[in-house]
Amino acid sequence: MENFEVSDKEMQARADGNSYTADSIQVLKDLEGVRKRPAMYIGDTSVRGFHHLAFEIIDNSIDEALAGFCSEIVVKIHKDNSLTVKDNGRGIPVEVHPQEGKPALELVLTVLHAGGKFDSKAYKISGGLHGVGLSVVNALSSMLKVKVYKNGKVYEQSYSKGKPLTKLTISGITQETGTEITFKPDEEIFQVKEFDYEILKKRLKELAYLNANLKIKLIDERSSKEEKFFFEGGIKKFVQDLNKARETLHDVIYFSKQKEKLVVEVAFQYTTDYQERIFSFVNNINTIEHGTHYTGFCTALTRVINNYIKKLNLGKAVSGQDTREGLTGIISVKVPEPQFEGQTKTKLGNSEVKSFVESATNEFLAEFFEENPAIAKLVVNRCLEAARAREAAKKAKELVRRKSVLNKTSLPGKLADCQEKDPSKAELFLVEGDSAGGSAKLAREKSFQAVLPLKGKILNVEKARFDKILKNSEIVSMITALGTGIKDEFDIKKLRYGKIIIMCDSDVDGQHITCLLLTFFFRYMPELIENGNLYIAVAPLYKVIYGKEHFYAYSDAELQELLNNLKREYVVQRFKGLGEMNPDQLWETTMNPATRKLKQVTIEDAIIADEIFRILMGEEVGPRKQFIMQNAKFAQNIDI
Repeated sequence: MENFEVSDKEMQARADGNSYTADSIQVLKDLEGVRKRPAMYIGDTSVRGFHHLAFEIIDNSIDEALAGFCSEIVVKIHKDNSLTVKDNGRGIPVEVHPQEGKPALELVLTVLHAGGKFDSKAYKISGGLHGVGLSVVNALSSMLKVKVYKNGKVYEQSYSKGKPLTKLTISGITQETGTEITFKPDEEIFQVKEFDYEILKKRLKELAYLNANLKIKLIDERSSKEEKFFFEGGIKKFVQDLNKARETLHDVIYFSKQKEKLVVEVAFQYTTDYQERIFSFVNNINTIEHGTHYTGFCTALTRVINNYIKKLNLGKAVSGQDTREGLTGIISVKVPEPQFEGQTKTKLGNSEVKSFVESATNEFLAEFFEENPAIAKLVVNRCLEAARAREAAKKAKELVRRKSVLNKTSLPGKLADCQEKDPSKAELFLVEGDSAGGSAKLAREKSFQAVLPLKGKILNVEKARFDKILKNSEIVSMITALGTGIKDEFDIKKLRYGKIIIMCDSDVDGQHITCLLLTFFFRYMPELIENGNLYIAVAPLYKVIYGKEHFYAYSDAELQELLNNLKREYVVQRFKGLGEMNPDQLWETTMNPATRKLKQVTIEDAIIADEIFRILMGEEVGPRKQFIMQNAKFAQNIDI
């Protein structure tokens, strides 16, 4: 592993009274049931949960960086798919715990809710609030080895499935400080067996952005790949990179402020796009549902812009929605005791953070506008333009609202509705073309399946303003059929169908239409994706007739495997599109709940999803071409 040197500044920080010893470790509850019910602690036992183990260890190192004691982190994937995380922090305490009579390191690794995160002296700011990380990783690992570099010595201990295999021993002397943990997720627990380099890279790069001057290295021994992440510009560089393929109106605006134990950093930049892209973080946790820090920033932004408009008599006041159109921003706060709504840490609830961020934004931005009138006018004119477009969209929205009353007379004429009144049992198929739509109407089970044929390709909403979107007849038909309304008026309680299923041809045109529909839902009805309502139907490419039997193949590989298993002569039918299938075939392969294949659309990461939609559906050709060239080899294995 790497040898880390500790600067004089860091040595002073470690000696300034922020002690991290066995007394800092507080034991709340014995570890139990983690191996029996791992999903309770890590979400699931598939890809997400598997990598969650790595993130728990990495987050402990990040917490040392937040506390001012760590400047470098190395993450290494080994050939046997074990993983090592090493930092140059203070090192986990190794002294015997005064109450428990065991080394503090062993308590941290074997007892749930034993950790320094409960001691405000050891960690003033932390993302790992629950103190369960190391013990859970240990419980779910077939092998875990820990080295602590502390007090001029190297301490080592080995574990398996949460139980110590050796006692804590001193194995050498060192000038380093820090913690090194190597672990291998237990194959008895997890459905996957390999760490994904790209998943780790994405998180580590994000952490480097959020912690300016923190050096992070990722090494993959399996492929000899190695990358370093280090951003002196921090979140300012984050915004620059998010907007690298967008047309921007000015340089990134950045400010930070600290008040007692609260810290806020904000970086933002306006573009010519129509979407808002503001990502918020609390102690390095991505709060995808935002919260009080986001509200505080947005409130102050709108107030300052309207004050400027009024002062210079530039027009009518604009709304918050207008001030955020085309805005890319990062809001990062450090909070000693964050209060998150729900268990997923996706929305911040601290009321004091709102007033702090609002005050900091108001003070900075008012002064910035006074000192930079050229940029101020660009921003204000951008917001006034958005307001005019919003007014133009108002009439179109009224039309959609009038059509959204949930009764038969208001629904689109080409919608073949179902009889089921319970939305949780009803399905809506969005079908490409009138021909396939006709087959689907004949094939469906009328009691619970509705069909809405869509003519041609819908508008690419990534390149259009809201007023233009609401003039597109196919989009209006979908909004009306769903019954939820759209954008700020969206109400998922009014959803008429529990499953919305996109059903398009498997050819290039069909995939393009699917992408257009996904872009629409992601930008204007993301709640449907977050709530698990959106699906993609998988139609077969081939039908193989074998005597009196027949089989369907959904890919060339499936077809070849099927043919290899057949001994006698057969007939292969290639489907060019859904319209070529008769109703019986369409029902059997694509619509029958007992036999069909559906892919549920999910959003694993909002930042990555936003970037992919921007690349694939935006104005810039260069990034799209580069993305396609880099990822074409994975096209047969895409998991929506």
